[in-house]
Amino acid sequence: MAKYTKEDIMRIAEEEHVRFIRLQFTDLLGVIKNVEIPIGQLKKALDNKMMFDGSSIEGFVRIEESDMYLYPDLDTWVVFPWTAEKGKVARLICDIYNPDGTPFEGDPRGILKRVLKEMEELGFTDFNIGPEPEFFLFKNDEHGEPTLELNDKGGYFDLAPTDLGENCRRDIVLELEDMGFEIEASHHEVAPGQHEIDFKYADAVSTCDNIQTFKLVVKTIARKHGLHATFMAKPLFGVNGSGMHCNMSLFKNGENAFYDPSSDTGLSETAMQFLAGVLKHAQDFTAITNPTVNSYKRLVPGYEAPCYVAWSMRNRSPLVRIPASRGLSTRIEVRSPDPTANPYLAMAVLLAAGLDGIKNKLKAPKPVDRNIYVMDKEEREEEGILDLPATLKEALDRLLKNEVLVKALSDHAVSHFAEAKEIEWDMFRTQVHPWEREQYLSMY
Repeated sequence: MAKYTKEDIMRIAEEEHVRFIRLQFTDLLGVIKNVEIPIGQLKKALDNKMMFDGSSIEGFVRIEESDMYLYPDLDTWVVFPWTAEKGKVARLICDIYNPDGTPFEGDPRGILKRVLKEMEELGFTDFNIGPEPEFFLFKNDEHGEPTLELNDKGGYFDLAPTDLGENCRRDIVLELEDMGFEIEASHHEVAPGQHEIDFKYADAVSTCDNIQTFKLVVKTIARKHGLHATFMAKPLFGVNGSGMHCNMSLFKNGENAFYDPSSDTGLSETAMQFLAGVLKHAQDFTAITNPTVNSYKRLVPGYEAPCYVAWSMRNRSPLVRIPASRGLSTRIEVRSPDPTANPYLAMAVLLAAGLDGIKNKLKAPKPVDRNIYVMDKEEREEEGILDLPATLKEALDRLLKNEVLVKALSDHAVSHFAEAKEIEWDMFRTQVHPWEREQYLSMY
């Protein structure tokens, strides 16, 4: 990531003919928000003097405590390459602060930073994450509204003309590279209309910033192609859903703390303890990593999404897989998160779970190298394999009882998150769905 000073930003803004700046942040549900200011207000923003109404943002504060401040992270400065030559728009990602100058405890970016401080107190210097967010492309209608018509019938690694999303995907990659992303791969995914673009790993905060920027770019460029990009976990029945696998590793002063060349597996004791922590808390952090009612339509057997708490070196059916790379690339891959998750909160709970394993020297269970999808319930119980929650309600109930995760997220964030999600669950539970009418309207 480039490093900028206030003077750098003021100079670049003038040279690039920037006219507007989006002061961007993320609400508790993972939705990108922004306050757009004209160029004349840039210096005020860089001096941390831009105020906004926090009571209008999901999960922030009540109306009687609404004043909040945006503190831009100067290193997130970027000029959007697709904006007009003489009226460009730039972006700064911000942290949220209270009027007294203290960090707001409900700011998702701030929550992740607090857990990272706990990591540093244990002697680690970096938490590196390589995400793999997937998305679908649907055609827009003549009014620019999304339809359920896919733009291609391609499959895994297919190419044009079968993969009609190839040109759109290529333009997305070009825009991302113009914004400083290092793209590692771009390909069609398993389901028709489903795609994946992988970008290089980074430290936790930068990765989460990149995920939010990635979503914005994908949706913006897709629309230029007459398409609607969605990161919904399971937009279509009968095909794979969209995941966001997270490849994670802890570092100490440039050395991968997960790597031990003297062990049979190449995994260090630290890695195994971190893994044990992730497995211990997996059922309880699922409400954060899979935060919508729809997320649980993806976490079912038969569509390559993990729904069982287990790990393996080579098997892709468990929750956690250990990729074959060793040395600096040694990592664990948690496969349950989906791209509807608030990335800052998701990475915070994954890290908190792993650190709990390290602090308490937890021991990981033995790996499961069989295909768990073909095992019956009795076989899974014999192997000690637990199920992930089957519904958002079940996941929420588990989260609220987990002291480690609640402490990591803060009581404020958990209570507001749970309140919003209880409403979401109740709206879903009481709604009459088309499937019910198809099944029962004529029969009864």
